[in-house]
Amino acid sequence: MKLVIIGSVAAGTSVAAKARRNNEDAQITIYDRDYDISYSGCGIPYYVGGEVESRDDLTPRDAAFFKKRYQLDVLTRHNVTAIDHEAQTLTVENLETGETFTDSYDRLVLATGASSIIPPIPGVDSDNVFPIRNIQNAETTRNFVDATSPKHATIIGAGFIGLEMAEQLKLRGVDVTVIERIPQVMPPLDKDMACRVEDHLEKNGIELLLGETVTELVGDGHVERVVTESGKTIDTDLVILSVGVRPNTELAKSIGVEIGETGAIAINERMETNVENVYAAGDVAESFSLVTGKPIWRPLGSTANKMGRALGDLLTGGDLEHRGILGTGIFKVFGQAVAQTGLSEREARELCYEVEVLHNTKPDKPAYMGGKDLTIKAIGDRATRQLLGVQIVGFDGVDKRIDVFVTAMTFKAKVDDLFHLDLAYAPPFSTTKDPVMYTGMALANSMDETARLITPGELQKRIDAGEDMQIIDTRKASQFEKACVDCAVNIPLGDLRTAAKDMDKDKPTVVYCNGGVTGNAAQNVLRNLGFTDVYNLSGGNKNYQLFKKYGN
Repeated sequence: MKLVIIGSVAAGTSVAAKARRNNEDAQITIYDRDYDISYSGCGIPYYVGGEVESRDDLTPRDAAFFKKRYQLDVLTRHNVTAIDHEAQTLTVENLETGETFTDSYDRLVLATGASSIIPPIPGVDSDNVFPIRNIQNAETTRNFVDATSPKHATIIGAGFIGLEMAEQLKLRGVDVTVIERIPQVMPPLDKDMACRVEDHLEKNGIELLLGETVTELVGDGHVERVVTESGKTIDTDLVILSVGVRPNTELAKSIGVEIGETGAIAINERMETNVENVYAAGDVAESFSLVTGKPIWRPLGSTANKMGRALGDLLTGGDLEHRGILGTGIFKVFGQAVAQTGLSEREARELCYEVEVLHNTKPDKPAYMGGKDLTIKAIGDRATRQLLGVQIVGFDGVDKRIDVFVTAMTFKAKVDDLFHLDLAYAPPFSTTKDPVMYTGMALANSMDETARLITPGELQKRIDAGEDMQIIDTRKASQFEKACVDCAVNIPLGDLRTAAKDMDKDKPTVVYCNGGVTGNAAQNVLRNLGFTDVYNLSGGNKNYQLFKKYGN
């Protein structure tokens, strides 16, 4: 078998390596128009910031390594310009010499990845405007920062890479403004979780311009000012483009490969395209959601590696398949970790799930061991009692908890199952009732109607509509006076049983504390006293105040 792979980063090299492990006789060639192969694109911000010292740390393997280890040919700076899928040949241009030649294949893998979106803004081609996608981008950006010691940077786009770049440049002493066209950072998150990231960024000196669109980069070949649609002007020394990426599907389209609804190549679980003997993997290809079963596109190195390994096995007689993804992601900014998996609340409601939402703020370990609060937002489906998605913001233990949720969701565990997990416990690592367990318990109780939850957004809608409700703040008077929910009255938990005698048991009642625990205790008291419609405010007053500050 003659296997040709176009693209040599995560997916392409994984296909080749697995195929060679399975089959010593296959002839394997990889073509790539770039200079570097098998590099860590996710490490680029840390190289620009100096946390990663050498570019070699991001490019641990080269063509010589693959030739020696796997006896396969990796030809960099070789651009495949055309494919004849009927003859099963391709035309290749050597970008260093200009020579063109023809090669043939039995099986062809498209692993052409994705490229940075360059917005059509006047001045975007200036010498101090940098996309962040490959090693050349990284080196050019770092060299500029090293040589010019800029005082201010403007970052366009507030996704993973944009926020990581904001952190790294700030740590180098550069003032940073982040501009994002939608009114929040991290578009995959719900606003009530993104606001926690925004608050943390601002506390660390990052200026955020949200709901703003850049219309012009002003300067004669060198940007000096950034202008937004609302008329704001930002003096700046460099601009980072982080507005997203798009799959490199040009070659695929040229031979009639079907493009899916996400804009990436449509494939099945065997990563076959609609064109015979042509396959696709990595950032250029769609996956499918383990929650909905529908196509999903999440260009991440972890997914590309998995797809590549499975495809390399399939092409050499194995039976691995691509099983789909949840769209899990995680990043950190100024010590704060942000993770998400599955559907957001917004997506779940758009897909008409019967949604149950919990905001659970708990320490990652006991306070006497230095525990710090992490906030878990869990979205469940009342019809099936399965988790639809989880978002976590905190400082320690976020990665551990998101991975537990991912595992549970992958194997279709119900929210009720989470409490029964035998998770590792010792005070340096966790609380006796781990936040994951508590999340399952609280969601299950809410679905059972024994401890119903209401989100700040839902509560505010009912308040604004003038609904006749009883809203009870169960905290101390001193806490109530500092900040409270609109229309609330203060009845500390210890006084609630007495005060309940004068309350309407049939009127909708909402109780809350700071984070939710005392609110739940108050909810139980009222239910046991015969109150028929009692809710605990999800995430308590802390969550409500963030909602009020940042909107929904």
